[in-house]
Amino acid sequence: MTTAPAAIAFEGDRRIAIGALADVAAAVRKRISKPTHENILIFDYASGKSLNLDLSGSEKDIRARLAAASPAAMAAPEDAAPNAPRGPGRPKLGVVPREVTLLPRHWDWLNAQPGGASVALRKLVEEARKTRGQSDTLRARQEAAYRFITAVAGDRRNYEEANRALFAGDADRFLDLTESWPADIRDHARHLATAAFSSHKKT
Repeated sequence: MTTAPAAIAFEGDRRIAIGALADVAAAVRKRISKPTHENILIFDYASGKSLNLDLSGSEKDIRARLAAASPAAMAAPEDAAPNAPRGPGRPKLGVVPREVTLLPRHWDWLNAQPGGASVALRKLVEEARKTRGQSDTLRARQEAAYRFITAVAGDRRNYEEANRALFAGDADRFLDLTESWPADIRDHARHLATAAFSSHKKT
């Protein structure tokens, strides 16, 4: 079974690496060691998030550091979730505490439910996941394409119109509007957008 790429890197308009995180990082390190190079951007292949990779040390050091790392852990600060310290909870079950702000009447209702507030909240979340699963998937895929397009094609012709077509689920128009973009950028933008268009048909 073929493993999906974890990351993709671009130098200017050209794709220079795609594959496992460590492989992409090693390729980028080789490129930036050259006397001249254009701006290089690295992205999570699926989510379109910009990645900040530590390229210090030798290629062996980089591969060892990133061999078991996930792209999500390398997300740029503006995309990364805050790393809050873990407090008391039930870590063996994957339960961690979070602060929830509700009005007194909301707490009163939750506390009156069988099992208390925690059980009631978990049930509400699970029900919402079932009923909103497809729309959440659609939004996540649209945002993935939007992130990438904004980072690499924000000054390209038809940029705004292409985004409107993306969120409207208009695949044919998106293809037409991105036709003039540099091939490598266009192809990855279309790859991400195709997943969004596929989800759009199911909603």
